[in-house]
Amino acid sequence: MPPGRRGPRAMLSRKPSALGSSMRLKSELWVKAYIRRCRLDGADALLVRRGDADAGAIYIKVSRLDGTALLYGPAPAGLDAAREERRWQPCLKQQPAAEAEADAYLARQAGFDTDIWIVAVEDRAGRHFLDDWLAAG
Repeated sequence: MPPGRRGPRAMLSRKPSALGSSMRLKSELWVKAYIRRCRLDGADALLVRRGDADAGAIYIKVSRLDGTALLYGPAPAGLDAAREERRWQPCLKQQPAAEAEADAYLARQAGFDTDIWIVAVEDRAGRHFLDDWLAAG
């Protein structure tokens, strides 16, 4: 990689600066890096729905290729410095759920908010690559 360029893992793990004045990574850039990271680790990932480039909410659907899926959406932002980092939480009570249930949930969200992003990951093991960004629950 050329000097000065950052790979997808480095971009996704970006931490706020020491001055605390960091801004959140734009949705479009985060999604591109996330898809690339999935592909680097051997999972197929593709953009299903393009949202607002700057601040659209991002949903991650992980199809386990057996009729079930995991679904992650934005976690509520906190009131501390962590609000600058994106966090995810499971969207459905039962994980994994029927893939049709995940699709119905996403259709409802898209009807409510036209600016959402939807990324689909296909991985039999159900890897979501969000370990560092799952909200404690």
